[in-house]
Amino acid sequence: MIRYTGARLQRLEDPRLLRGRGRYVDDLSLPRMLWVAFVRSPHAHARILGIDATGARKLPGVVAVVTGEDLASAVRPLEPRLEGDGFTPTACPALADGRASFCGQPVAAVVASSPYVAADAREAIVVAYDPLPAVASVDEALRDGRVLFRREHRQGDVESAFAGARLVVRETFTHGRCAPSPLEPRGVVAEWDGETLTVWASTQTPHILRGALAGALGLETSRVRVVVPDVGGGFGLKMHVFPEDLAVAALARLVGRPVKWIEERRENLAAASQAREQRMEVEVAAAADGRLLGLRARAISDAGAYHIYPLTQALEPLGSAAILPGPYGTPAYAYEAVAMATNKPPLGAYRGVGMTMGAFVMERALDLVAERLGLDPAEVRRRNLVPREAYPFTSAAGMTYDSADFPKALEQALALVDYEKLREEQRAARAAGRCLGVGIACYVEYTGMGSEVFRRRGMVDVPGIEAATVTIDPDATVRCAVSFPCQGQGHATALAQIVADRLGVSLDRVRLEPVDTRSAPLGSGTFGSRGAVAMSGSAGTAAEILRSKVQRLAAHLLEASPEDIVLEAGRAGVRGVPGRTVTLAEVARLAYAPPPGGLPEGLAPGLQATVYFDPPGPTFSGAVHVAMVEVDEETGKIAVRRYALVEDCGPLLNPLIVDGQIHGAVAQGIGEALLERLVYDEEGQLLTATLMDYALPRADDLPLILVGHLETPSPLMPGGVKGMGEGGTIGAPAAIANAVADALRHRGIPITALPIRPEDLGTPPAGLTRA
Repeated sequence: MIRYTGARLQRLEDPRLLRGRGRYVDDLSLPRMLWVAFVRSPHAHARILGIDATGARKLPGVVAVVTGEDLASAVRPLEPRLEGDGFTPTACPALADGRASFCGQPVAAVVASSPYVAADAREAIVVAYDPLPAVASVDEALRDGRVLFRREHRQGDVESAFAGARLVVRETFTHGRCAPSPLEPRGVVAEWDGETLTVWASTQTPHILRGALAGALGLETSRVRVVVPDVGGGFGLKMHVFPEDLAVAALARLVGRPVKWIEERRENLAAASQAREQRMEVEVAAAADGRLLGLRARAISDAGAYHIYPLTQALEPLGSAAILPGPYGTPAYAYEAVAMATNKPPLGAYRGVGMTMGAFVMERALDLVAERLGLDPAEVRRRNLVPREAYPFTSAAGMTYDSADFPKALEQALALVDYEKLREEQRAARAAGRCLGVGIACYVEYTGMGSEVFRRRGMVDVPGIEAATVTIDPDATVRCAVSFPCQGQGHATALAQIVADRLGVSLDRVRLEPVDTRSAPLGSGTFGSRGAVAMSGSAGTAAEILRSKVQRLAAHLLEASPEDIVLEAGRAGVRGVPGRTVTLAEVARLAYAPPPGGLPEGLAPGLQATVYFDPPGPTFSGAVHVAMVEVDEETGKIAVRRYALVEDCGPLLNPLIVDGQIHGAVAQGIGEALLERLVYDEEGQLLTATLMDYALPRADDLPLILVGHLETPSPLMPGGVKGMGEGGTIGAPAAIANAVADALRHRGIPITALPIRPEDLGTPPAGLTRA
């Protein structure tokens, strides 16, 4: 019997996409459709004194110009909720009404006959502003007490740990602001037929979007339909609901015609959710042999002007603080996680949210411990990693890691790069005047979260469940409708592997349907490395239910016991009797057209099963990354020479897809470590508003990536599977930072900030000093 699960198979969806047959939001065209353009605030903070749209309304093709005042009574603001202490709510309007709170916030919208007319009309609108002082940094926000979220945690005797420590390392680390930058920006098409609002959106969370639209517009949820066409990348950005989503939907109702908005790249960089910006003050207590005794941390995020829907601003600082202990056996830990409001776009989810900063800080701190105690970085990790037999292990942050084998992963990663030889190569290069450095990073990644995780965090707008409906049609085609859309992860392939194995059909008989809230079961969406867990628990279980029913129906046809029925190659047969088989299509026709006398007792017509699955996790994946970099001492330019990692994400559903996820995530992580930075001035003005200024990684920035695997199954999840989609972006920045610090240790240049800028590393020309 062919077994697809675990096989290294090429993705089924790729030929269609590679031939240009993908259908994205911007490819949609509806009769009488109009286009939307937004007028955006040029100020980070300002009173809106008046909006003069006279010139815009005179342009041929302009249908409507709408302001925040016009929409205020028609659309409620976005008000994400978080239960528990320390939360200050915000209300983000569809269009700024009276006050702009960040540069790029939409203040008016134009509806016109073409995108070009809409863009021209946007430029003809005159907005009178009264600029106000902007809060553009965490320090200013702290001074003004602009707290959006604060939470504290303490476990163990922290004071005694530090009092008895041989070494205490204190350092402050920062991470710059960055942009998720999916290949396809945001986009929405909305149509109101007088009864139902239909929205086509490039989204990761269609059911959350539907609920938010219904609530904001005062509609019953059943009167809102969200359809997800092909999505050109999301990386967390598209799991949010934005004010533009509300505005476009409201405009469709207002003008009584379909409307489309496609985000421009400049808008994406300036007004979509952003990521990461955070400062973490950390103290590490260690024994003389390098063993960790205690941690203290204060994580402060530059959260922007509003809470992001549905996650709130708790996500980044709380995620960083909670994951900080990593895979190490730290007995005592105290943290404070704080989100501060500034006049910038809101922070939101981005691949590895919270965890990237946590891993960066912990891994840099461990290297500082190793350096000050004269230990090899690999050795200090050996002495602190939790052994396999200690799992399940509850970290000092209160997270219970279900399974892992980090000591083995570390040794495997070191062997993959031949660590001792790598160090010899480094010593030889230094003797020749070259600056080579080696960095190691170990991390844990929380994946597969269910409702319990979100409720424990206090998040009430994320359901946490997922679902799948699997149907066998009369011609034996297997259709799968799921609650979680795909943005390039390979869902159609992985899901087909899972379902095909259970039903004994070939991969080409399994179809994944586009997510449409009218037909797909309820769920939360695709984010947080939940896809593999969700499809195994929902579609896999639904297919098992159908398998049992098919076996009973086939047993009836073949006059055999259901326990003796084998499903293979699209046929049902009797075990040990090769000639006694029927096709799956024959069985399906029986299910949909019962014979005289009906179906066997206890069986209803049809072949369809729906399963709702609430992941019992989180389940924790993890990896060990090793990087070698070379730094040009004159220019500060950093080149990544070698890169290897060992990933442990449980049993692999498709190793090719897993490796692809790793390669892409490491590429993003290297970009985050060395290149990407949204820069704002002291007045809250974005200085990196195009891709000429905001540097994404290119192919020639990346090394060959060597990948090894461990497979430690989760005891919690169906099939032992875990998620892993964010890992490369968590491990790469930490490994690169440690490698750069190692390369420049003789220069005493501290590596405490991401991205690492060449101008902070190079030797200034004679007579000049570094700024």
